Amino acid sequence: MFVAMTRFNQAATLLCALSLAACASAPISKEVRAPRPDAGPHFIQHPPVQCAPYARMASGITIFGDANTWWTQAAGRYPRSTVPSVGSVIAIRTFADGARGHVAVVRAIAAERVIIVDHANWHGREEVALNVPVRDVSAAGDWSQVKVWWLETNLWGAKTYEVEGFIHPR
Repeated sequence: MFVAMTRFNQAATLLCALSLAACASAPISKEVRAPRPDAGPHFIQHPPVQCAPYARMASGITIFGDANTWWTQAAGRYPRSTVPSVGSVIAIRTFADGARGHVAVVRAIAAERVIIVDHANWHGREEVALNVPVRDVSAAGDWSQVKVWWLETNLWGAKTYEVEGFIHPR
């Protein structure tokens, strides 16, 4: 029995190591794909990544540094607006003082006030999530405030976030 359990543990350890190695070698997707109608918001297996490097790779927008600096860095380098478009990057302030931010790539326009994004590290575990709804909740309907779908609860997040705008690839 002991020998069988030891071999089982060795096999399980090897299988785990191989699966982690495969995960670690997966490249960041460079394309923004149209969502499949049957694919709701979901996490994918992906090497750990922060939102800014993921957005840079997925959008082709070559801005570096923390997400809270992207909007300012884009000035004069990339078109910016308050209107989402597929392939653009939404720049969100996650704290009122601007000390933190988040960037996500717009995958689709689902409705007048709902977009679908792909992004990383929203849940704070350096995870990647695809097909995540983001809803404009601003009084004027101008995308200045949003709520983000929370995958762990399958509900809209409780917090409202300020949006700086959308950075569009050239």
